[in-house]
Amino acid sequence: MENDLSNYRKSYEKGELLLSNVPENPIELFRDWFIEVDTHFNQGETNAMTISTIGLDGFPKSRVVLLKKYTHEGFVFYTNYNSEKGKAILANPNVCLSFFWPMAERQVIIKGVAEKIAENLSDGYFESRPRGSQLGAVVSNQSEVIVNRVELEDKLKALESQFEGKEITRPKHWGGFIVKPAEIEFWQGRPNRLHDRIRYILTSNYSWKIERLSP
Repeated sequence: MENDLSNYRKSYEKGELLLSNVPENPIELFRDWFIEVDTHFNQGETNAMTISTIGLDGFPKSRVVLLKKYTHEGFVFYTNYNSEKGKAILANPNVCLSFFWPMAERQVIIKGVAEKIAENLSDGYFESRPRGSQLGAVVSNQSEVIVNRVELEDKLKALESQFEGKEITRPKHWGGFIVKPAEIEFWQGRPNRLHDRIRYILTSNYSWKIERLSP
């Protein structure tokens, strides 16, 4: 099978990114971009991001997760700590996050170190989730092989009966990670493939070095 995609073409013309108008802190620029994309270029889940890890088998692997919070400290998401992703992060916490917002012709690429957030913070977020999502976190041994979907649905029905009228507590193997950035790159599509790329690098004194990259 062969499918030649060489004629796919697009001219990027929706914005510019100049050193003269970026803030000193990249989280402020991320906030501004996120709000602008969510308000004017909403494509569904603005908070969808790709996280890349190095697996226990030595191979990189990328998958899409949902950003649930960002602060000046970093970017927070939630997962099963016993999943393939969770085990990979606990073995090698150096990860990469990337956001692609095609309607705005923008990308953000974040290199950082992931660590577990405090248990009380994971508890608070778990309590805010819909009951079905809470049960799903309890039911799923994420990344483990199962016989079929019926097995999963039967476990869910059993748990629904078990917890009927009761509070569902967060499983200890499920919780949040925060990715503390060491480098953040902002990419704005421009005509003729001369894209704008601005990179922030965290220095030893915790200030940010800002530089422009060639496209």
